Amino acid sequence: MKMTTKTKNRLPNIEHADVLIVGAGISGVDAACRLQQRCPDTSWLILEGRERVGGTWDLFRFPGVRSDSDMYTLSFPFRPWRSDVAIVDGESIRQYVEDTAREGGVLERTRFGHRVVRADWSSAEQRWTVEAEAGAKRERFTCRYLYMASGYYDYACPHRPQWPGESQYRGRIVHPQHWPGDLDHGGKSVAVIGSGATAVTLVPALARTAAHVTMVQRTPSYIVARPSRDAIAGALQRALPARVAHGLTRWKNILLTAFLFSRARKQPAKFKRWIADQQRHELGADYPLERDFAPPYAPWDQRLCLVPDADLFAAMREGKASIATGAIVRFTPTGVRLDSGEEIAADVVVTATGLNMKLLGGVALSLDGLPVEPSRHLIYKGMMLSGVPNLFIAFGYTNASWTLRSDLTARATCRLLNHMRRTGLAVCTPRADAGVEQRPIMDLTSGYVERAAAMLPKQGNRHPWRVPQNHLADLLKMTFSPIGQGLEFGSRNRA
Repeated sequence: MKMTTKTKNRLPNIEHADVLIVGAGISGVDAACRLQQRCPDTSWLILEGRERVGGTWDLFRFPGVRSDSDMYTLSFPFRPWRSDVAIVDGESIRQYVEDTAREGGVLERTRFGHRVVRADWSSAEQRWTVEAEAGAKRERFTCRYLYMASGYYDYACPHRPQWPGESQYRGRIVHPQHWPGDLDHGGKSVAVIGSGATAVTLVPALARTAAHVTMVQRTPSYIVARPSRDAIAGALQRALPARVAHGLTRWKNILLTAFLFSRARKQPAKFKRWIADQQRHELGADYPLERDFAPPYAPWDQRLCLVPDADLFAAMREGKASIATGAIVRFTPTGVRLDSGEEIAADVVVTATGLNMKLLGGVALSLDGLPVEPSRHLIYKGMMLSGVPNLFIAFGYTNASWTLRSDLTARATCRLLNHMRRTGLAVCTPRADAGVEQRPIMDLTSGYVERAAAMLPKQGNRHPWRVPQNHLADLLKMTFSPIGQGLEFGSRNRA
């Protein structure tokens, strides 16, 4: 592995790397490992604002936190997931990422406690200068290529609506993104406000020890059950080498997810009936599904919610959990009141009201001192911004595992860097022609997407400016399309 160096004859005492990766979550660790595997002569460094590897999976620590993606697609292709448990808790995911980083020598090249705040591209120097906060200090780094692996959530400020009467409420209000370590909900009545992935995760977890948990939802979500263990994966793992078993299971799940997504889009009415039949089987024929489980939008207009082993439905059958549907009018001293007049008594209220998006981790980008506004740019192959040189961005799919897309980006980046090294090129800049139509980058109506629409880059209507929500199609285009398509290259400036 090529080490980073102190920049000579430029900015003394400033560390320089060929590639600077921002973020040590799944995307950042994946990018570092791919660079080691495929670009061994390229130096790299990771800057991470937190004190541990894991990103999102180090941030979220609320009860029951887990992924709604299976571990065969969420894990790295080069490090097989060796268990038949497909849906696992957040700490297991974080530990897997850390173990991968440790085995790959990534930890030694990671600067923890370094929060990147700005980055400026110099056309004359053909490099990025990156500024990071490290405690009370500000440190600067330079790099030829900047790789943003910081996700798109605001880690500091979640979405938190305010309601009348909160100051009069005598219980405790908490948000999952900042879960307090001293909260004891045992034997208490809990109201969880929300109906998304966080809410359906929290409710069964809290219900194990709470007196009762009520999920208070303004609008229902599509909720589907799935076994937490993958029987086919277990059989393959017993019969085949780990990498072969992992690869077969991974592609089985990729194709199954793509099939279900396609069916939901092409036959929404049938897909809704399939979900309703599953819910009726779990809750009984007399349960009013039309009240609590009938969203006013089509499947996959927003992400589906997964409940492993039908744990939410089990808690409801046992009387440990229930759902109240309606808009919250106000808090009362003992709970919350809905527009129907119903009052939900609660000792603890959990506001699982969603996340805010923060593109590029909040890093202020500029080109020769002029600010970059991502919303004015097109996304190139889901990994670069039009008009911005030597910048790579790790995005995930909206309908499948994050890692599938972030690993594809890491491999495509390595392919491009190797091409540039072989041909003596120093700068690559995506350029869109005037005929490309602009469209929203995320085809979802979820609240966090709509709130962030004004700051997100756009996608185009055709390759390489369109991001297909289909991994197989994406894989073929990213792997075999001409490497220079849509790119403008520049040779190294002579000092």
